[in-house]
Amino acid sequence: MKIENVKINCRFFKGDIPCKPHKKYNVKCIDDNGNECSYFDEIREKILIIKLGATGDVIRTTPLLTKLKNEFPNAKIFWLTHSPKIVPNLVDDILKFNESSISFLRSVKFDYLFNLDKDKQACALALEIKSKIKKGFILKESLPFPTDKDAESKFMTGLFDDINKANTKNYLEEIFEICGFKYSGEKYILPEFTSDEKWNLDHSKKVIGLNTGCGGRWISRLWPDEYWINLAKQLVKNNYEVVFLGGEQEDEKNKHYSKSSGGKYLGHYDLATFVNLMDQCNLIVTGVTMAMHITIGLNKKIVLFNNIFNSNEFELFGLGKILQPEKECKCFFSSTCTNEEYKCMEHLLPETVYSTIEELFSK
Repeated sequence: MKIENVKINCRFFKGDIPCKPHKKYNVKCIDDNGNECSYFDEIREKILIIKLGATGDVIRTTPLLTKLKNEFPNAKIFWLTHSPKIVPNLVDDILKFNESSISFLRSVKFDYLFNLDKDKQACALALEIKSKIKKGFILKESLPFPTDKDAESKFMTGLFDDINKANTKNYLEEIFEICGFKYSGEKYILPEFTSDEKWNLDHSKKVIGLNTGCGGRWISRLWPDEYWINLAKQLVKNNYEVVFLGGEQEDEKNKHYSKSSGGKYLGHYDLATFVNLMDQCNLIVTGVTMAMHITIGLNKKIVLFNNIFNSNEFELFGLGKILQPEKECKCFFSSTCTNEEYKCMEHLLPETVYSTIEELFSK
C-alpha cells in the first residue's frame, strides 16, 4: 500500500503501531484492489479541553462530553488534567499535565479549545496553543481573563462576592455557557472502576456512607466530631448500616468515630477502590468534596452539607437535599471560619440530618 493512501485522519490511526482493525481483521486503509477500509472513522475536528483542577472539578465537567459528542460526532477529543484516572473513555486522548503533554499539545492545531480553568498555567497554555476557536479563559496582561462574552459571567462571580451570592446558575449551566452551549440536563460520567475488595457490609440494611472530610484547604466546612458520632449512633440504633468514608487525612478520626459510634470504618483506599466502596452505599452524607461528585456520578442518594458557597451552584439531579446551618454562615467562600460569635456548622444538627435521610428513603 502506498503511503499516500494511509488515512491519518482515521480515529484508529496510531502512527507508531498498527491500528486495531488491521491487527484484528488484517484490513488496510486502501487494499490492493483499491477498496477503502470499512472501519474508517474520519476525524473532522480536534477539540481540546483544559480542566486541570482537583478530581471533583474534573468529574463535574464531564457532562460537557455528552454535548460535544452530540455537536461534533466526528471530533477527536483531548483532555489535559492533573487527574487523568477520573476522565471517562469518551475522551480519545487523556493527557496528564506535565512537560511531555504540553510539548505535544504545542505541536497540534485544534479546531476548538475549551479552557475552563482560571489557573494561570492553564490560561497561559490556552493563549499559546494553536486553535481556530478558543473559549473560556486565557491570559491578558499576565492575568486570567475571558476569551469572550460567554465567559464573562463566570469570571465575574469569581472576583466579587456580591455577584457570586446573586448568581442563580448552577455550575453546569455556567460551563456550558462558557463553551457557547445551553445546558440541557446532561449528567456526570464516570469511568468504569473495578475492585476485588470483599466489603464487610450488611446489604440487608440500607447502607449509609458518612464522608467526614472536606480537604485541607476548606476547614470552614468541617462538621463537629461529636455530631458525626451522634448521627452514626442514631442511624445504627435505627437499623441502618453505617460506614465512615474518607482519605488518609481522615483515617485517625474515622477510626475514632467508628469506635465511638458502632459504625464501620474499612480504611482509606486508592481512587478506584474508594469509588467501589462508595458504590456499596445507598445514600451518602458529605460536604462539598470529591466524594460529593462521585456520589452524583454513581447516581446515589445524597445529603449535602453547604455553608460557604452559593447553594445555586450545585446540581443534585433530584438525588437528594442540600442542608445549610440554621444560623447564617458569615465566612462566604473562606477557607477558615472568621466569625468570632459562633461556628455556623455547629448549627447544622445531627437530628436534622437524620430526619432528612429518613425523608429521602420515604420517597
